[in-house]
Amino acid sequence: MCKLLRHFLCLIAIVDFCGVAYAANSPQWLIYPGGDGPGKGRRIVLIAADQEYRSEESMPMMAKILSTHHGFECTVLFAVNDKGEVDPTMPVYPEQGKELNNHHIPGLEQLASADLVIFFPRLLTLPVSEREMIVKYIDSGKPIISIRTGNHGFHATLPYKINGKQVRWGEDVLGGEFLGHHGRWHADSTRGIIVPEQKDHPILIGVGDIWGNSDVYRTYKEGTTLPTDCTALVWGQPLMGRKHDDPPNPKLEPLPVAWFKNWRTSDGKTARVFHCTMGSAHDFQSAGLRRLIINAAYWGMGMESTITSTLRVDTVGTYQPLESGFNYQALGVVPKPVSAFK
Repeated sequence: MCKLLRHFLCLIAIVDFCGVAYAANSPQWLIYPGGDGPGKGRRIVLIAADQEYRSEESMPMMAKILSTHHGFECTVLFAVNDKGEVDPTMPVYPEQGKELNNHHIPGLEQLASADLVIFFPRLLTLPVSEREMIVKYIDSGKPIISIRTGNHGFHATLPYKINGKQVRWGEDVLGGEFLGHHGRWHADSTRGIIVPEQKDHPILIGVGDIWGNSDVYRTYKEGTTLPTDCTALVWGQPLMGRKHDDPPNPKLEPLPVAWFKNWRTSDGKTARVFHCTMGSAHDFQSAGLRRLIINAAYWGMGMESTITSTLRVDTVGTYQPLESGFNYQALGVVPKPVSAFK
């Protein structure tokens, strides 16, 4: 009997959430069980699929915080190569004379049972079947959080139309897409400035110092503003260098780096949306940024009444991410099994 029990425990455990079965200890994604806390019984899926800002390190770190300190069940999905390895080095543009292979995110069917999805993709070329699963979530009315490159997360348009009109992921759903680096790419850093009129918004409760060594994104054309359905919470002031106390760049105005809005789905549901254009793995060393995202998760799920300034945002275990960039060999970025990011 003991032998049979040991054999059973070694098998893949199938867990069912809202009718969606998945492998609890699958080698293709990470699961962090929830526990006691405000988030008990709720499930967050985090998608780590960029090639520059080390989301494969930051998203598991955030999942640990959300599960350990807040009780949410968290699943982290990754973009993988043909070997099933997490591979930030996969090209997003075809090399001369070569065909670009599709990217692949195993486990996207789990979006159907998520209470919240945190998106961190970049310029992915996904099969239609995977884009369709993403669209089903976006059109479900459930909350959406997007981090940094999320606003230019997909090469091809998503198969999503409302009243015959193509829905644009960045511009329409999130409220802004990447139009360029506002300042010096990989040379500036960003100081977050809370919008005074929004200082009492639930997402900003307890949020203090926000700083990150990534630069500010421009998401709307110069001379215009955020769309009228977006409310800025944090402005990003470009600094003259990549240190916390570097002075502001007097030639560059601050631009919004965090805002919220509502998205109206094809059947009239209203989804809460939060987008933050900060978010390199090093940016997430800022407790202020971690609190901003965690508060946004609570707000997105309608749990703002449980947000307090003392919610824990300290990291669980060691968090020493690699630097951002595309010089993979120098940075030590290589394909790794999913288990390496646990």
